[in-house]
Amino acid sequence: MTEEVSPKRQSAEAPSALKNPPIHERLPLPGLAAISLYLLILAGVIIFGVVSGRHYPFLFLIFAAALIASCAGLILLLRWAWAMALGAVFLLSTYDLWIFCNSHEGPALVQGLLNLVSFLYLVRPEVRGKLR
Repeated sequence: MTEEVSPKRQSAEAPSALKNPPIHERLPLPGLAAISLYLLILAGVIIFGVVSGRHYPFLFLIFAAALIASCAGLILLLRWAWAMALGAVFLLSTYDLWIFCNSHEGPALVQGLLNLVSFLYLVRPEVRGKLR
């Protein structure tokens, strides 16, 4: 015999299923973790460049703070952090590819293509579907 679930019991179970989704649905995608780590390293490079006083002006610390915030938000799958990270990698990609076109520096091409790959990963429907 099959046991039928009463409507009261079924409605009582539904909210708990919505509150606690399975663990594989709550974990961030591996690409988001890699992009978050990349943004964190980039923020560290900016902070080091500001502290050493040779590479960047003092106002670049604002960009570093924004990169750290978007890094933490991406791990938590927040939509505003996704938008910040998307803007950051797009602007960095266009800047690096512009540097390559003007001065033909190889590292700028590599970093520009890496940022472009990150941008293309972030706009995937699977990534946008996991955000809250």
